[in-house]
Amino acid sequence: MQGPQLTYHFAVLDSPIVNAFALPGGYIYMTRGILAMMNSEAELAVVIGHELGHVNARHSVRQMSKLILVQLGLTLGSALSDTFAKISGVASLGMQLLFLKFSRDDEREADTLGVEYARAGGYNPGEMIGFFACLKKLGDLSGKSSLPGFLSTHPLTSERIQNVKAMISSSDSQLRLNQDYYLHQMENIVYGEDPREGYVEENIFYHPQLRFFFSFPKGWNVQNNSSQVILSSKDGNAALFLQAEKSSESFESYASKKASSIEGRQYIDEQYSTINGLRSYHQVYDIVQPQKTTLRTRLSFIKKESYIFYFSALSTAADFGKYSSDFSIIVHSFSELQDRDHLAREPLRVKLMRANGRQLLKEIFQNAGMKKDLWPPFAVMNGVEQIDVPASGKLIKIVK
Repeated sequence: MQGPQLTYHFAVLDSPIVNAFALPGGYIYMTRGILAMMNSEAELAVVIGHELGHVNARHSVRQMSKLILVQLGLTLGSALSDTFAKISGVASLGMQLLFLKFSRDDEREADTLGVEYARAGGYNPGEMIGFFACLKKLGDLSGKSSLPGFLSTHPLTSERIQNVKAMISSSDSQLRLNQDYYLHQMENIVYGEDPREGYVEENIFYHPQLRFFFSFPKGWNVQNNSSQVILSSKDGNAALFLQAEKSSESFESYASKKASSIEGRQYIDEQYSTINGLRSYHQVYDIVQPQKTTLRTRLSFIKKESYIFYFSALSTAADFGKYSSDFSIIVHSFSELQDRDHLAREPLRVKLMRANGRQLLKEIFQNAGMKKDLWPPFAVMNGVEQIDVPASGKLIKIVK
């Protein structure tokens, strides 16, 4: 098959989600989550080959009209979800991370090309079968995830697995795996959420890098990504977004710029205040939508060093008073983070140990001091059952 004349671009995303995807124009993305899951260069080769297959077969272009939003775990009513982009500027700030969900025919073709490309590169394409098995086991462990992974954007069927098995030849086993080399390259990669970029403990959100924290009411859902923190009420009918941006502008100028992107806004009120020693400025707008429910948003701007932190609270105008107290609790709890323990929080990282051929996998995990809830996923990630004895000399992924 003649491939398109493209300059390919490859990037690793700092996300714990197990995913890889391709966008039109030759852009291939892998998450650190999927890199930590893999066990060989051959496995990486078949996944990259699969994504290249989507690009070269022009699946990404054909599916552009079917882009789906990352599921953020919010259950906001339609009156709110229709206006997310208008209110918070999410289109430009990255909340709407876009992933492609391909058809069975697209996946089958990408699998075929992935096998061919890996084989042509000298890698054993049979690793695709183990990759599928690992994905399925991790999916079974996690249940319904709040963010989509490889299985939701690349639907896995028994037919796909059988098709790949039929493509593998006996001579493929002579091709490269490069297991130990790959694992050594992945040692120290961050596993799971990186607390330096924000984490939650007992209804408090901490951000060590930007040195702030705030509290939120029990029952509220919190989602944190690289561009913003999103909070939603338990009933799903109210939301609050927090973003931060370096700016030397005045509150008035900065607020005017942000408010100007809100379609149908009608000014209601403004006020200045001090929040835990930090200057703040607040505006309230109604958002009138033709033949739709009128919304209300409160924009709160807090100046901290060279940053302006920008809260946008959102609900229907009729219900805004119901959530106003919760919105205020969140915004007015915003404070400078000074506690050393919270500032020094470090992420978990993947480490390697060599099996001695005598210990069960779960004993290796126990001796390494791993929390028991991490044993099942790390057993899958090592391709070994917890009650198995890994072969002597085998590199085992643990986490510390």
